[in-house]
Amino acid sequence: MESLQWLKDLFLTTDSVAHITLLYAIVIAVGVYLGKLKIGGISLGVTFVLFAGIVAGHIGFTAPLPILTFIQDFGLILFVFMIGMQVGPGFFESFGTAGIKLNGLAAIIVLLNILVMFACYFIFFDTSDVTSLPMMVGTLYGAVTNTPGLGAANEALGSVFSCNPPQIASAYACAYPLGVLGIIGATILIRYLCNIKLEREEARLKAMEETSADKKPYKMHLEVTNKYLEGKTLLQVHDFLNRDFVVSRIVHDGELSIPNRDTIFHLGDQMLIVCAEADQEAITAFIGPKLDIDFEQQDQPLVSKRILVTNPNINGKTLASMHFSSVHGVNVTRVTRHGMDLFATASLPLQVGDRIMVVGPEDAVDRVANKMGNSIRRLDAPNIATIFVGIIIGIIFGSLPIAIPGMPVPLKLGIAGGPLIIAILIGRYGYKIHLVTYTTTSANMMLREIGLVLFLASVGIKAGASFFSTVVDGGGLLYVLTGFLITIIPILIVGPIARIRYKLNYFTMMGMIAGTYTDPPALAYANSVCSKEAPAVGYSTVYPLSMFLRIFTAQLVVLFFCG
Repeated sequence: MESLQWLKDLFLTTDSVAHITLLYAIVIAVGVYLGKLKIGGISLGVTFVLFAGIVAGHIGFTAPLPILTFIQDFGLILFVFMIGMQVGPGFFESFGTAGIKLNGLAAIIVLLNILVMFACYFIFFDTSDVTSLPMMVGTLYGAVTNTPGLGAANEALGSVFSCNPPQIASAYACAYPLGVLGIIGATILIRYLCNIKLEREEARLKAMEETSADKKPYKMHLEVTNKYLEGKTLLQVHDFLNRDFVVSRIVHDGELSIPNRDTIFHLGDQMLIVCAEADQEAITAFIGPKLDIDFEQQDQPLVSKRILVTNPNINGKTLASMHFSSVHGVNVTRVTRHGMDLFATASLPLQVGDRIMVVGPEDAVDRVANKMGNSIRRLDAPNIATIFVGIIIGIIFGSLPIAIPGMPVPLKLGIAGGPLIIAILIGRYGYKIHLVTYTTTSANMMLREIGLVLFLASVGIKAGASFFSTVVDGGGLLYVLTGFLITIIPILIVGPIARIRYKLNYFTMMGMIAGTYTDPPALAYANSVCSKEAPAVGYSTVYPLSMFLRIFTAQLVVLFFCG
């Protein structure tokens, strides 16, 4: 037995680095593997790490409290910062014409979740117990399946309760599983309440796709037949039409060339034009009819090449400022960013990680490629300095005290809200201060998941010692019931309004609800019943604002009402 003493010490010596590392490795590995199990096609994902941590904490497999608290807070900072970096580039664009409506509905759901929580608190719980409301806050964030909100509330409770703050992760864990099911179940119930037929919704989406003229690049070959254009330059034609388009190639008297702003149009010229789909009819009507030819198939010394922007000096520069046509003798016809094709307007700022389609003579295209960087290896190395510079600014920003009359302590955005807001701003405007914000999707996801599992494991281990007594003696079933009400009531109120008043497509509405609850399983279910991109569009439109509101309101509720 003495020969195994080293193994016993490894598991029982709680203040050793090896023990703490082993603890987190076991909790995270077990939680991740169990989270992959599906029941009825639905899994809890990495959230199961919380439950694995609770079990470990309950059996005494733990670590010193200061260590658990540090890892918990560091994981939360890393998690919310990478979320902010991900949603930042599209955060403000999500408030476009259609986005205003969806984000307004999402904000109403967030507010209703909080109102239903307070209603349940006053109806079902002893309001004289100072721990009842904090536990209801934990129930709220389990019901809406929002882990960053739990972290923000946890942090705020630390400033309200000078010692031994309530372990709200217990209530969160009670409400979370039924929260996932409740979101999906409520969206299914809306389908029957509003007599929605999935086949009809698919047909509506298809009709909208066929009739919508969006900003996807549209390529066409035209012949100049408008007599007014004889002798006019490309710049004059562009300014007169007041439409964004690129003439990437032109044939004059049988000679193929790359036009620039001073190229003169002549009757009978043939050209390859790339424009926004919405503008193609107006351009065709003004210049001339389409041709059934393809310049790209002709034997000529021009090439089309996708070039990767990896040179940090290019970050933030607009296409117009790069003078591709006049200086380099090439044209940029489209830009691909995060898998989406963007029309190459003159005012579009380039970002590291963009892929641009360049057309021109091979040697000129190669020169542009060298200028842009075009090095995949350069992108393989994450811009880790930007991440930690942002975290520094975020923590300082989150620590600024904001005195509000009636509040027991000054409001602080904290280590959740501060880094989140700074990350959103850096993700959107970082290029203006020469910060390279590009991070590959896989790198972002890896850092996010590491931060998340460290946070969940720490919260679970800390809550484990008192979890079962809280559930059994502290009204665990009541947390489950009230959590279910918090989940479904706002959906059943806003869903029919979105359908009847605003005529939202059901699949878009499913994505909007999943995004408002920041719940990937609900989005996965929506995608499984729809062949189009509508659920993903609805999800991504409201996700940035919803995540921000969940984190911000968590601290407001705790600081205003739990003090």
